[in-house]
Amino acid sequence: MRRLPLFLAALLVFLAARGVSAQQAVTFPSGDQTARGFLYLPKGPGPHPALIVIQEWWGVTDWIKQEAAGYAAKGYIALAVDLYRGKVATDPEMAHELMRGLPQDQGVRDLTSGFEFLAARHDVKRDRIGAVGWCMGGGFAAQLAIAEPTLRAVAINYGALPTDKSALAKINAQVLGNFGGLDQGISPESVHAFEASMKALGKPVDAKIYPDAGHAFQNPDNKTGYKPADAADARSRIDAFFTQTLQH
Repeated sequence: MRRLPLFLAALLVFLAARGVSAQQAVTFPSGDQTARGFLYLPKGPGPHPALIVIQEWWGVTDWIKQEAAGYAAKGYIALAVDLYRGKVATDPEMAHELMRGLPQDQGVRDLTSGFEFLAARHDVKRDRIGAVGWCMGGGFAAQLAIAEPTLRAVAINYGALPTDKSALAKINAQVLGNFGGLDQGISPESVHAFEASMKALGKPVDAKIYPDAGHAFQNPDNKTGYKPADAADARSRIDAFFTQTLQH
């Protein structure tokens, strides 16, 4: 915890240097409950395209906040939805318990409510809202695309992929995926099957498998599995994808 003030100070410098407002803690209704998140605003009055940034199983960590701030620096209104509502895991056992304790319907409802929160803002281009997620958040990004027909674009990073064709038929968003060839949870075979199903339905999808990467290869906090070159390539793909789908 001693590192937190230093991180926050560095984040404030990062935001200020790029004309991004400091993070705003926000709440919004989600069914009969209250969801929460962290909002980052870019320069100018807008309207801007927007992104829903979806956490890994750890929660809304410093890295997720940094990712959201980075997207705001690139011109997006970024909302990191806090699916654990304030809790952040400090070890894999806690992360596993938090993930198990999150009902999928609640997570999807919080994300669709986050979409509605963004769409209702005067500074957001309602028809230019996308989502990006990693690990557990990658799976939730796919579920959000199924649940929200007007989501325009979604980037799924080593997240669980839906297989039911009736669910896939509901996806209107353009889909980008980045996966690790050595991932023990999301196999290359499941990625190929997802691609084939989407293409059979006439849905646009662009998935890339990095043969020497495992799960969570984009996260620099993953000390044993972070792959800087692959992570940089995936980031470049995501940036180009959102530029094409949300900024044009």
